[in-house]
Amino acid sequence: MTTFLFDKLVFGPVFSRRLGVSLGINLLPTDSKYCNFDCIYCECGWTHNGNGNKLVLPKREDLKQVLTEKLQELRGTGNEPDTITFAGNGEPTIHPEFAGIIDDTIQVRDQYSPGAVISVLSNASMLHKTSVREALMKVDKNILKLDAGTAGTFNKLNQAIGNLSLETVVEGLVSFQGKLIVQTLFLRGEYNGNYIDNTADDEIAAWLPLIKKINPESVMIYPIDRGTPAEGLEKISKTELETIARKVEAQGIKTEVYS
Repeated sequence: MTTFLFDKLVFGPVFSRRLGVSLGINLLPTDSKYCNFDCIYCECGWTHNGNGNKLVLPKREDLKQVLTEKLQELRGTGNEPDTITFAGNGEPTIHPEFAGIIDDTIQVRDQYSPGAVISVLSNASMLHKTSVREALMKVDKNILKLDAGTAGTFNKLNQAIGNLSLETVVEGLVSFQGKLIVQTLFLRGEYNGNYIDNTADDEIAAWLPLIKKINPESVMIYPIDRGTPAEGLEKISKTELETIARKVEAQGIKTEVYS
């Protein structure tokens, strides 16, 4: 399977298996991935962060203009978005103007598409920044990643750049006091000489208490759906995912399984 990049600042609307009719926002370059994780399953490919070239991020004012024009274009057409979704070619919250962009998006949404929900898909790496956390608390749906219950699997699966630890990620998620949705991608396979399986009994036994501690509104459980940069990764069956979901639900937390 091949990976891909989003080639526009605002893209779609497209149908999302998790979010309905979604109008996407990409705060990263359109010709390369820019992220502080290097997940072995990422549909955008490996993280190279510019390969030494000067990195140019979209400007706040440009995004506001393009989003305004797109929502005006869609208004009254029957294609109005259910969700305005921050996703794109990497981690949206690392954009230096993220907080201001969220304020602009709320303003434009309220004016031209008041029925749309604002969602952010994030790897939860920047929650230690007050401005990012406060901005996320303003949006309707925070969909934040937690793919592992142990530090070893977190490091092998997500390959965070820098010294970010699983403990720091969990602390950030807990700080939302339940106003979030946790998303977890399950897989198994070999990469770089390591066998990785976050569905293993010991991994689930470590992950479940973290979910309980975070106490999210719900947990989104899903498998690989698109191309991955690491070869030979296995898509987990719906039956296995549903087994994991039942363990989450036994703790009183709603789950959504996608296959």
